Amino acid sequence: MSKKLEGKVALVTGSGRGIGQAIAFKLASEGARVVINDLDNEPAQETVEQIRKMGGEAVACCGNVSAPDFAERYVKTAVDHFKGIDIIVNNAGYTWDDVIQKMSDEQWYAIMDCHMTAPFRILRAAYPVIKAQAQADAEAGREVYRKVVNISSVSGINGNAGQINYSGAKAGVTGMTRALAREWGRFKVNVNAVAFGFILTRMTAADAHAGATVKIDGRDIRVGINPEAVKTFSQRNPLGRPGTTEEAAGAVYLLCTPESNYITGQTLAVAGNVS
Repeated sequence: MSKKLEGKVALVTGSGRGIGQAIAFKLASEGARVVINDLDNEPAQETVEQIRKMGGEAVACCGNVSAPDFAERYVKTAVDHFKGIDIIVNNAGYTWDDVIQKMSDEQWYAIMDCHMTAPFRILRAAYPVIKAQAQADAEAGREVYRKVVNISSVSGINGNAGQINYSGAKAGVTGMTRALAREWGRFKVNVNAVAFGFILTRMTAADAHAGATVKIDGRDIRVGINPEAVKTFSQRNPLGRPGTTEEAAGAVYLLCTPESNYITGQTLAVAGNVS
């Protein structure tokens, strides 16, 4: 029995760890060749090696997705190694929270650049490749659908106190998704978004009050959620728990399969029915 994504080429940003890594593993397990990305070389290469041990194909393109030259380099990596692009998952992201009166311009633009500008640049850089492939398919009489999955958040749907930058950026992802679905439908590209709720990752699992941080673009960004907040979120959720990275990846995978060929411009909430 053939795998559903056999031979497809998938770009997944932020895929050295967490949700992105789970997405990369899932797509690779279904036959996709994956271009891995992470800020740091070590986790990216570890993910590549794990995919190869699974019998899959992968290559790394490390760096900050917000860098002006990243998008062209990322697309070039896919074309140079795998000769095309079939799936783009704009997953890389983080939070840098504060209430509006305390939020700096630096915080605002850092989150906007990561969640909005970076996906825009990657999709813009991919356009010539996508167009050429679509034209070649049409001339050969082939019907091939390609996929874009942008990662949003329930914070972008309903807002979240202390996250005006992140909520604004993730709301923008929804608008970008809808616009591109209209532009790229003629190329048989399905463009959708997944809005995650509370998913357990390194960014959420640590206790914020213990002072846990991660280094992003030279900045020490505080991460984690207070255990009492985790308990509250779980109580509000009809399923009684946060989601796993594998469950998050499964939702993205659904929108990369042939079964989603007539779904485009949509935002799928993956949050256990918690808004």
